[in-house]
Amino acid sequence: MKLLYCLSGHPTLPCNVLKFKSTTIMLDCGLDTTSVLNFLPLPLVHSPRLSKLPSWVSKDGSLNLEKELKECAGRVFVDSQPEFCLPERELLDLSTVDVILVSNYHCMMALPYITEHTGFTGTVYGNVHVKEPKEIKTCISLLLFFFRLLMEELVNFMERVPKAQSATCWKNKEIQRYENY
Repeated sequence: MKLLYCLSGHPTLPCNVLKFKSTTIMLDCGLDTTSVLNFLPLPLVHSPRLSKLPSWVSKDGSLNLEKELKECAGRVFVDSQPEFCLPERELLDLSTVDVILVSNYHCMMALPYITEHTGFTGTVYGNVHVKEPKEIKTCISLLLFFFRLLMEELVNFMERVPKAQSATCWKNKEIQRYENY
């Protein structure tokens, strides 16, 4: 058995890919939502308080991302649609994964994305605690349905409250090195 990749940067939301003989196995597929904490909230009703937040400017004044970064209570926030940290797709073609093993319901939030948008055609197995073995298939189906609904609700909410602009400059590595950020 050989560990090929760790596709998650979050310690409690693992997503590991290993190879056993000729079978590629993904262990868990968590969705890291902590990145959302770096974005301004998406209010359903216009908020003058959020729209009047000052833009972030570097300490030396050389860098000003007026349309992208806002400062509030000593923290810097991105003024854009929130982005979630999906498992890394650049390292591995997920259509080559044969099996996904899910250890618990916390580690399967990215499963609807992987099964519907990456070309994955393998089998999913889950660890579900039920009293009767015949209930396992129903429980897994319900969990998949629940997380699919959760992801659809996230997408619908973001579509209902669109941001005027999509910020991308903040992703520049040089900007992220600044002390204030």
